[in-house]
Amino acid sequence: MKLVSAEAVKREGRVDDYDKLKAGVKWMWSLGDYGEVATRLEAQAQELASRCGIRAGMEVLDVAAGNGNFAIAAARAGGRVTATDLTPKMVELGAARTGAEGLEIEWLEADAEDLPFDAGRFDVVASVFGAMFAPRPDRVAAELFRVAKRGGVVAMANYGFGGFLARTVDVLRAYSPPSPLDLPSPFTWGEEPELRRRFDGLASSIDVQHRKLAFAFNDADEARDFWERTNPPLIALRGMLPPEAYQKLRIALSDLIRELGREEDDRLVLESDFLSVVARKGA
Repeated sequence: MKLVSAEAVKREGRVDDYDKLKAGVKWMWSLGDYGEVATRLEAQAQELASRCGIRAGMEVLDVAAGNGNFAIAAARAGGRVTATDLTPKMVELGAARTGAEGLEIEWLEADAEDLPFDAGRFDVVASVFGAMFAPRPDRVAAELFRVAKRGGVVAMANYGFGGFLARTVDVLRAYSPPSPLDLPSPFTWGEEPELRRRFDGLASSIDVQHRKLAFAFNDADEARDFWERTNPPLIALRGMLPPEAYQKLRIALSDLIRELGREEDDRLVLESDFLSVVARKGA
């Protein structure tokens, strides 16, 4: 009879929990109109692609690609691009979008924590507001660098704790069921000391720029309606919560928008901090 330690059983159970978590993530991120959100994030992807110095013939991987903002920018710069996402719906949306634009981009369903590629394949490996949401950040960092060539680029754009998006997650968490896993906040990817710790021993150089992105709306009601229409966690909670609880959540979101929104040219602007990171894999 094979004896199994209690620690091994615990580890096995945690693997099951992560599998369940990722199944839920696939379902959740199939909700809402992600294309509307992606349009507002396209400039940040284009800027990161420019910082990567992509040239004709380079092998480029876009990890947790959404519907392909970075992949498209890389392909237009001449890269041979592969785009991946954990969520089948995102792969479907991305393939349709890039196909309609006549871009030859290979789309695959893949986990940022376990990329299905040989070591050292890509000149550029990037993720724009995507891989930061995987539950085990050290695995993500290891995988991004594993599939990059020696001397190649690993690039990320990651939300930080400052601003509207992180505060919105705090509001949503107050109305969400507890997670069976003790997960680090995805917004720790937007903290420079923590990012440098995760890249330590993997990168020979790290260039970090502290940036802000802005979402502009006509007024607070339009902003709230936008998030209700496009934000997958919020849409999921709308289907899960009793009506009175969801109404309280809706009021809390409206209050946050009014608290953090600033007036600019007759528009309501919601800002969030993010890091734009370009690292080199050690030779």
